Amino acid sequence: MPTISSTQVDGVTTLPPADPATISVQVVDGVLHLTFGISQGQEGQAGPPGEVTTAALDVAISGSSNNSNAVAALGEMADSCYHQPQMQGLINKMDELINALRRG
Repeated sequence: MPTISSTQVDGVTTLPPADPATISVQVVDGVLHLTFGISQGQEGQAGPPGEVTTAALDVAISGSSNNSNAVAALGEMADSCYHQPQMQGLINKMDELINALRRG
């Protein structure tokens, strides 16, 4: 068995998807020479899993304010002084809006 003093990769070739990977090994003057053939693999999807298209994102964003459409306007006029029922109405309406805007 020859003594190997170093290793060298002489080349890497991309093979067609159906071809099996290959390796060529040769020892010359103590140098291990390697040549690889790597299969390209099958054609994948347009993007990584979980990615969305710009068009799909635009559609999703365009309907995102619909959650608040069911919240009616408060329809109150401000009193010149503190009025407890009016303040409670404002608090209730804010709670309704917050709950409507929550996602999932």
